[in-house]
Amino acid sequence: MKINDQFFMKLAIDEAWKYQFLTYPNPAVGCVVVKGDSEILSIEAHKEAGMPHAEVNALKEAYLKYHPNDLLKMKKTSHEIHDYLIKNHNGFFNDCKIYVTLEPCNHEGKTPACANLLKELKPKKVIIAHEDMNNIARGGAETLKGENIDVNIGCMKKEAYELLYPFLKWNSGTFIFYKMAQTLNGCIDGAISANQAKAYVHTLRDKIDLLLIGGNTVRTDKPTLDARFIAGRAPNVMIYSKNKVFDSNIPLFKIPNRKVIVSDDLFKLLDYKFVMVEGTYNLLDTLKDRLDYILLIVNPKIRKGVNALNDLDINFEIVHENYIGEEKLLFLKRK
Repeated sequence: MKINDQFFMKLAIDEAWKYQFLTYPNPAVGCVVVKGDSEILSIEAHKEAGMPHAEVNALKEAYLKYHPNDLLKMKKTSHEIHDYLIKNHNGFFNDCKIYVTLEPCNHEGKTPACANLLKELKPKKVIIAHEDMNNIARGGAETLKGENIDVNIGCMKKEAYELLYPFLKWNSGTFIFYKMAQTLNGCIDGAISANQAKAYVHTLRDKIDLLLIGGNTVRTDKPTLDARFIAGRAPNVMIYSKNKVFDSNIPLFKIPNRKVIVSDDLFKLLDYKFVMVEGTYNLLDTLKDRLDYILLIVNPKIRKGVNALNDLDINFEIVHENYIGEEKLLFLKRK
């Protein structure tokens, strides 16, 4: 294995993918801090909108690796971490390289500008995978160059674009992804996912603007479709069905402050920015031309059960793969 810029950037990209979709409406971003030629001090990511950006998390953990009992450990907000590092860094980062999947932000929103923090810390070099395409936040690279910091853009740009794509899509229109759980042999019925994966799905439900589900699934499974495993917000629901009659005692109708739409008009999805579909092969076949990504959760067991439709024929490309507990997450897109 060659230890080079691509090696460190891949660590940053892989870390960011752990939080893909969970940072909505922000992009998933990863950052790695390397001291000298190869000492990895931190591998961090942006984890939730309003919380510290990837660079801030990585710079904090990097500093604490050499100063484990420092007061910085007590600083939680972006503003606190920014202010503390600017006043106390004492040149610690001057021999460090910063690898970040997206150009450091150059504007102050809910959190301070990462470019302003980096220009004060003056690292040896900042390696950026993809430039920021947001007109409000872009310009961080130029800010750093203005302070004579060495900046390189384009390391693993294609992989960084795949990471950034959901953010670009929901910023310009509607991003739709399909979540499906199955066993190794493709069984989709009954209880499949373990508790960690269930909590992950509930976290996704807490973030999305709309959850789409098929009418037959609602009638058969009588689901709740909330985010109770994380005490989160239950999403609004659209039930895709031509038959508008449902038993009002089905739990999903009992959730307070929830909007439920029953419709077979898929154009209604375009009224929302971030849509998750939960279903199986029938609904997948119906929606295949409207999906941006598919999130497939694979449980490592083989058992008897309902499998794929015989006439379903769709080719996918694996964009990224990850694990949640013992289960595999596959992020797929149509070829």
